[in-house]
Amino acid sequence: MNKEEAKERIEKLRKLIEYHRTLYHVFDAPEIDDAAFDTLKNELEELERKFPDLITPDSPTQVVGGKPLDKFAKVKHIKPMLSFYDAFGEKEMEEWLERLENYLGKPLEKVADPNFPLFYCELKIDGLAIELVYENGILVQGSTRGDGLIGEDVTQNLRTVRAIPQKLEQLGKYPIPKHLVVRGEVFISKKELAAINRQQEKMGLKPYANARNLAAGSVRQLDPKVTASRKLDSFQYAIVTDVGQKTHEEEHKILASWGFKINPHNRPARNLEEVFRFHHLWEKKRESLEYEIDGIVAIVNDNKVFERAGVVGKGPRAAIAFKFSPRQATTIVEDVRVQVGRTGILTPVAILKPVEVGGVVVNRSTLHNFEEIKRLDLKIGDTVIITRSGDVIPKILQVIKELRTGREKEIKVPVACPVDGAPLKKEGLLIRCSNPRCGAKNKEAIIHFVSREAFDIKGLGEKIINRFLDEGLINDAADIFFLKKEDIAFLERFGEKSAFNIINEIQASKKNNFGSIFICLRNSSCWSRNC
Repeated sequence: MNKEEAKERIEKLRKLIEYHRTLYHVFDAPEIDDAAFDTLKNELEELERKFPDLITPDSPTQVVGGKPLDKFAKVKHIKPMLSFYDAFGEKEMEEWLERLENYLGKPLEKVADPNFPLFYCELKIDGLAIELVYENGILVQGSTRGDGLIGEDVTQNLRTVRAIPQKLEQLGKYPIPKHLVVRGEVFISKKELAAINRQQEKMGLKPYANARNLAAGSVRQLDPKVTASRKLDSFQYAIVTDVGQKTHEEEHKILASWGFKINPHNRPARNLEEVFRFHHLWEKKRESLEYEIDGIVAIVNDNKVFERAGVVGKGPRAAIAFKFSPRQATTIVEDVRVQVGRTGILTPVAILKPVEVGGVVVNRSTLHNFEEIKRLDLKIGDTVIITRSGDVIPKILQVIKELRTGREKEIKVPVACPVDGAPLKKEGLLIRCSNPRCGAKNKEAIIHFVSREAFDIKGLGEKIINRFLDEGLINDAADIFFLKKEDIAFLERFGEKSAFNIINEIQASKKNNFGSIFICLRNSSCWSRNC
């Protein structure tokens, strides 16, 4: 992508992100999944890092949250309530640390106090950020983040949350200051979300999209009784007031000693490898929690170094949100190919710019039929939202038409079978080759090709070949040699190990002495036992 193309893409991304951010932060009514929104933000951040002269002060990467609503009184924060930049993999985390160390001028371990662990790791809860103000140990004000500088006064609503102490008690060695400002998160459990959504559906109302949406909507109520009925919970994680705290880890201990509820799963980490292990552990265990998390937050533990690192754009340099693999993501449709299954049915397959979804790198998605392309109004070059959860095959959910440039290409329905050139016939939503032997002959040729008499690719039996044809992974024998592990891993009842074994067998088969077969690889008439 050249600079002009990047500038065009950046401008469209900014406009789209601002629209969805307003729906999310201001009206608590998101139209797209959080994970898809995160990938849009991540793409913008990457483009702005590549072309830093295109960064503008009003870019969503430089601005926090959304404007506070007029129905609430306004609260000016004593210090800006910032948000975090995101990382989606270990490489991005290493790049974050490299940028931080370049800014500091030395490796982190040379700057930070050696008596403290380098990092502190917190679970990133899907909730609403809040600020609490105490005078002489009594809660006097509670507010939302708003735009980072000015939030909404929701004191009466936050008084109804049992996890937020109305009066502090000194339970340890740390004295309670006369004036205290702390920050944390209000959230709601999965169980409570499900119960409220069942009630919403009974009343014919729209269910809440997610836990964060419900928590935010509950706090931003004009009637505190509604907030009280929602069984909200809260953790506090930061002290804004200077009470002599030296590390972020110590802040948590101080908060607990005053009666605040802190997350018991948060942990210090001595190095980046321990941060990775913490992330990996909770990505596996996240379903066991009573509340939703979408990643972890890694923070430089030494507060002096944290303050010295300062702020860049909307977030602190010395902290980052290390997100879990998203269940939805955005990517670009680079091509659409037509595969012919074993029964002669034509299946369009979208070839995608590789993106990680649900822990697997996805580079294709079956479109099922050409009516699905019409329904989505899909074109080659479109930016799309795809989903994958568990063993579900990647699926295109929607096209983001706001990111179109006018250079996208229409997807044309074939006029003849791409395998044997025979006329096509329409059967309901499906299109089939008119030659009744087309798909079967193609399948038989491929089965012979992988057999002991030919390339001897172990593990590729008839059932698996049928599956690959039906899913659009292969169209002929040559396609087998272009398969990647991630193409196979997402198929139901396969997984990483099976995919790894199959790819290894395919690679090993290339060492066989079958030069003559390679010469006629694309000539299906040669793929017989008499070849």
